[in-house]
Amino acid sequence: MADRTHTHTGAAGRAATADRPASVRNVVLVGHSGAGKTTLVEALALTAGALNRAGRVEDGATVSDHDEIEQRRRRSVQLSLVPVEWEGHKVNLLDTPGYADFVGELRAGLRAADAALFVVSAAQEADAVAATARPVWEECAAVGMPRAVVVTHLDTARTSFEEMTRVCGRIFGHGDPDAVLPLYLPVQGPEGPDGHAPLTGLTGLLTQRVLDYSSGERREGPADGDRRGPLREARARLIEGIIAESEDETLMDHYLGGGETDVTTLVADLERAVARGSFHPVLTAAPAAEGARQGVGTVELLDLITRGFPSPEERTPPVVTTPGGAPRPAPVCDPAAPLVAEVVKTTSDPYVGRVSLVRVFSGTLRPDDTVHVCGHGLDRPGVGAGSFHEADVRVGALSAPFGRQQHPLESCVAGDLACVSKLGGARTGDTLSANGVPLLMKPWAMPDPLLPLAVRAHGKADEDRLSQGLARLVAEDPTMRLEHDQDTHQVVLWCMGEAHTDVALERLRSRYGVQVDTEPHRVPLRETFASRTVGRGRHVKQSGGHGQYAVCEIEVEPLPPGAGIEFVDKVVGGSVPRQFVASVEKGVRAQAARGVASGHPLVDVRVTLLDGKAHAVDSSDAAFQTAGALALREAAAGTRVQLLEPVAEVGVLVPDDYVGAVMSDLAGRRGRVVGTEQASEQRTRVRAEVPEAEMGRYTVDLRSLTHGTGRFDRAYARHEPMPRQLAERLREPQQSGAKVS
Repeated sequence: MADRTHTHTGAAGRAATADRPASVRNVVLVGHSGAGKTTLVEALALTAGALNRAGRVEDGATVSDHDEIEQRRRRSVQLSLVPVEWEGHKVNLLDTPGYADFVGELRAGLRAADAALFVVSAAQEADAVAATARPVWEECAAVGMPRAVVVTHLDTARTSFEEMTRVCGRIFGHGDPDAVLPLYLPVQGPEGPDGHAPLTGLTGLLTQRVLDYSSGERREGPADGDRRGPLREARARLIEGIIAESEDETLMDHYLGGGETDVTTLVADLERAVARGSFHPVLTAAPAAEGARQGVGTVELLDLITRGFPSPEERTPPVVTTPGGAPRPAPVCDPAAPLVAEVVKTTSDPYVGRVSLVRVFSGTLRPDDTVHVCGHGLDRPGVGAGSFHEADVRVGALSAPFGRQQHPLESCVAGDLACVSKLGGARTGDTLSANGVPLLMKPWAMPDPLLPLAVRAHGKADEDRLSQGLARLVAEDPTMRLEHDQDTHQVVLWCMGEAHTDVALERLRSRYGVQVDTEPHRVPLRETFASRTVGRGRHVKQSGGHGQYAVCEIEVEPLPPGAGIEFVDKVVGGSVPRQFVASVEKGVRAQAARGVASGHPLVDVRVTLLDGKAHAVDSSDAAFQTAGALALREAAAGTRVQLLEPVAEVGVLVPDDYVGAVMSDLAGRRGRVVGTEQASEQRTRVRAEVPEAEMGRYTVDLRSLTHGTGRFDRAYARHEPMPRQLAERLREPQQSGAKVS
């Protein structure tokens, strides 16, 4: 990554291709919302020659023009792929959304990539950087993924590269800040009236030379005397950091003895340390000035990607099994090997239909090939994977995306990425393997969506399209979950947050032509008896001809939670004929399902049939069913009926500084804190039991309370009696004739 002279070799809009895995680099850009990831992608594409000087491909679309919703919101909401060529390498840039609601897109990008660029805005507060980037950094560290840091927005007033570098060392260094060090120091022009100082160049710490971009072209020269002091200190620290990670133990002795280490040796050791994931360089970059061919720092960044980041051959592939779970050998990153690929993202195009973004781990994918597709969805905490499905499908056209264009590809080799149209019913997370050799890759984990959105069709014309639109929406985005609640009769779309729900509704309207209305989400309530009681059901009708006659007497007593409905027959003397005992039970259970006080199912009671009367001619199955239901309703009138609400077991993971605020908030939601435990360094897990009715917006509220640093999960625990004042408030509309759910 020493300074070199570069020339443009690409043509705007020309498809980048790869014929061997060693020439491929798959890089995901990670960072908080507004850090400048998409702007950086466009700057890298311009420098690589994939864009013209206006920042546009041949048809006039910018790199980020792939989604009209993103244009309106001025925020990335989905993963996008931008392939470029640099120095004989194909670089697949995976741009991910920075907003927490779209973490599913980020997880897909991490699966497809072999290295990560963490984009950090110098104008951002340290807490915000820690909240969004640290969890992802730890995920990358767990799998050994190489990482580098790019600092943006240095031209913003009151920003400091040195301060942000220290912040990154503290957040990402994990006790070793010398593992996160800059390779270049920024050169900035004079401050303007607004306090902005434009980034005009870089000073290479190893070469001690200045790379000047102020003229619009990259020019190289020696560092002047004013920069020698800070340069010398930063250079010494960088060299020590590189030597500490070197596999050559003699270098440290040589350096400590006062010897000068050759720059070529340092660069080679640096590249190896970056590829191993043990050293994380910090760079800075800025978009090109108007009319310029290159953005500041983009050449250096592309050099880092192609020379420091590993090729797909160096990546450990995901675990592979047969559909039955038997282990199989790991895929080999070889174009001549058997095919093993994975669908990392699914989208719908209004013109070509469903399009799948596929990462090939082994073999070569070609149009018109027949492949075996199988999968079981993606893992969610406490839920696991979904139902298994498989099929043999014919591969449609392969293409490389760029803005609104799709450049056709003849093949996609091991290690590369491509878009595949018309891949049958393939879903995100599905495995593609050679025909006749079904294989299954271990799925990556997805967070469980915890914000409910109840929807209904706006009009008759929307009813038919609603189910199809929702199904397509969920197929595209695994972080959405569709639920048809049998208790409340609501259609509920579970999402990651408010921005996620807004995008879902907008896509339903614009992409699938479905107008929907939203309504408050209702939790499934239950009823039970507070004490023992009796009831008598008498159903006698005589209107000429065959009449109806049935009388039954029952006793109802409460049972422990979770017991359900028990029915006991204690009739003596045949007062209720044997053939009608089951009829009474059927009527009792039907009435219990409808509820006896506020329209919610009755649970956890024992109903005992004590006595009754029958008529030799007029008694019937239907008559005794009606009598059983009447007896249960009369029994309910003689005691207090308790309303039961669902209670969830909640686990909240937050930094230690927010534990008190989180516990107070949970108490305000009628929650009971049952314990706390140290989860990791400076992070605590709070365990509580909270009524689900109080958890509807907890995803949004927790994010606000903890400045985006808090995470939580929940699982149904049981139903418990609702406080009497709340229960009475719900019963009031029921008594006036309105249905309460």
